[in-house]
Amino acid sequence: QVQLVESGGGSVQAGGSLRLSCAASGYTYSSNCMGWFRQAPGKEREGVAAIYTGGGSTYYADSVKGRFTISQDNAKNTVYLQMNSLKPEDTAMYFCAADGPVGSWRRWDEYNYWGQGTQVTVSS
Repeated sequence: QVQLVESGGGSVQAGGSLRLSCAASGYTYSSNCMGWFRQAPGKEREGVAAIYTGGGSTYYADSVKGRFTISQDNAKNTVYLQMNSLKPEDTAMYFCAADGPVGSWRRWDEYNYWGQGTQVTVSS
């Protein structure tokens, strides 16, 4: 059974940093994407970043380019999201997802596995 467990969320002031982790168990990396999504109250779920586990290519939403970095540690079966220069508009529940399509990494409905989410709150 595949399980994704996120950690690392919390509350920070604007300009601060957080690193989210997504530990995967029962899941084997293959030619697909692992992604981070977020959802704020009253808003749609949006793709933040994704990484192609077969080769390491990364993808980012325009709103986080230059501030967030996604990476993977294959030995630990873990994907990270380093978030710097955080803004209040980054406040949301962040979800890790696995087994997503490379060609349309933003399509949250095409990912097969999801974590429970971790809250990120950025105050001004």
